Amino acid sequence: MTALSIMIVNWNTGQALLNCLESIFDNPPDQPFEVILVDNASSDGSAHAAELRYPQAHVIHSPTNRGFAGANNLAFEQAGGEFMLLLNPDTVVYPGALQTLVNFLEENPKAGAAGAMLLNPDGSLQPSCSPEPTLGREFMRLFHIKGVRPDGYYEMSDWDTSSPRRVDTLLGACLMVRREARHQTGLMDEAFFMYSEEVDYCRRLRQAGWEIYWVPQARMVHLGGQSTHQAASKMFLQLYLAKVQYFRKHHGRLAALLYKLILFGAGAARLAVAPLTWLRPSSRSDRQRALIDNYQKLLKALLGM
Repeated sequence: MTALSIMIVNWNTGQALLNCLESIFDNPPDQPFEVILVDNASSDGSAHAAELRYPQAHVIHSPTNRGFAGANNLAFEQAGGEFMLLLNPDTVVYPGALQTLVNFLEENPKAGAAGAMLLNPDGSLQPSCSPEPTLGREFMRLFHIKGVRPDGYYEMSDWDTSSPRRVDTLLGACLMVRREARHQTGLMDEAFFMYSEEVDYCRRLRQAGWEIYWVPQARMVHLGGQSTHQAASKMFLQLYLAKVQYFRKHHGRLAALLYKLILFGAGAARLAVAPLTWLRPSSRSDRQRALIDNYQKLLKALLGM
């Protein structure tokens, strides 16, 4: 019986995908495993290159881009493993990481999901888990109030990296799910095309009584944003519109409306100080102008919802 199904969703990630697959097959788990690659209608030939180099991987070619949730659902339905790992194609697996996550779930029957410690390419710690979003936390995050990271993640710099830690949400870049928990929770919600799908899924796991853990003994490098950087402005909008959708689904229309008001206020505040960007060094100013453009588009989208 297959112990682990490794599920990778690809959209034009090029060499990063091949590097990811190489790291998996160079550092496999001790138990039988399979790799399921779902290609979301890539145009860069990355999926075909993966098929040629790693014929042992099962490749599913989707004729359309189904998004992260939709593509993973295709893999979920074909996965035969006792454990199923959602793994981004821009990750590099360290030796022992896959088996460490399998061992943790085998030894902790209340754990429905586990994730690795993600590292930046320079070896520094990368935030990889977050508390459940609330209106209060989102307000503090968007208005940069002390005590909440502006990216919404836990402040992990002082965490003990020698023992697992229970968390609310794991980044979808590395999320290993127990088959029993997946069956009980169901598939991912395909209404979330991109972003918030793992937040929604982890919330549903917890609601079903499962615990979720960050397991720092398992380590991987995560490059980050290899697909989303290809459409950065569109993804910025998607990030926040998906959060509106999340609040509507789990907390109702009033919460979604309040979140839109928070977003609108934060966006308007940023646009109000936009002229100051002209006084900054050119490289930083260019980034600020791009951010201002994104917020203008976000405010327009919110007004149209």
